[in-house]
Amino acid sequence: MTPWTTADIPSQQGRTAVITGPGGLGFEDALALARAGASVILAGRNFSKGDAAVAAIRDQIPSAEVRFELIDLADLASVDAFVDRLKGQLDSLDLLINNAGIMAPSNRETTADGFELQLGANHLGHFALTAGLLPLLAKGEDARMISLSSVAARQGVINFDDLNAERSYRPMPVYAQSKLACLMFALEFQRRSEEARWGVLGIAAHPGVSRTQLLYNTPGGHPMRRLRGALWFLFQPVAQGALPTLYAATSPDAVGGGYYGPDRLAETRGHPADARIPAAALDQAAAARLWDVSEQLTGVRFAT
Repeated sequence: MTPWTTADIPSQQGRTAVITGPGGLGFEDALALARAGASVILAGRNFSKGDAAVAAIRDQIPSAEVRFELIDLADLASVDAFVDRLKGQLDSLDLLINNAGIMAPSNRETTADGFELQLGANHLGHFALTAGLLPLLAKGEDARMISLSSVAARQGVINFDDLNAERSYRPMPVYAQSKLACLMFALEFQRRSEEARWGVLGIAAHPGVSRTQLLYNTPGGHPMRRLRGALWFLFQPVAQGALPTLYAATSPDAVGGGYYGPDRLAETRGHPADARIPAAALDQAAAARLWDVSEQLTGVRFAT
């Protein structure tokens, strides 16, 4: 089969997309979708980075419909404010790419709401954002919610007894838990969408091992930074890492409840293909419990 690339993206004219995280993978997602004709809203917590991303896209695509909106996924009040603004600006939404992430701070840090930072920003913030934007997505055409996981999810365990790592904090296991949660969220979202007839697909993707700035944007640093700098050639280009997300977001062949990642070297690099779903992510009882706990922690409820 011919490898899938951005050249295979169908026209996105008339579609509106929200992408969290204006750098790295988020930037490449926005660039490709804007080139295909979508109206793109890049969302992040840093005005200067967001404006620079918008300017870079317009430099390559002068006709691009792209703008930046402020959101801090580690602050539920900021998520609420973002949702309120978009509800005042849009009649519908076709695509939500929950991309932004934080990876393995050396020391335990917390969000504005007291959650462990990785769980809070990677999962709970996106959970609340999706709930808030669901009414707009339900009015979209071929609407999709894409949740970004990671190869690290394979080692993830949802520790319900210490979900916020208050008793024990180890950077990578906590990161893996947050990315497993992102995958389980997409799968559970699809099940609930089918049951409640939301008309929105829940799909997960991961970028393999890509040359993003994730480690460099992490508060407190991470020992992997030196390794990433010295062995940069082992990491595939960011644009390549974005392909599974773009496939999930645009391909007519992507399915609700699907999980997509690179097709080579244990899913670390290559072109989009079906990714292996870890056994832990297939535990529907645990996924339902995580959903309920996430609603309790964030105070949001999904429409029925």
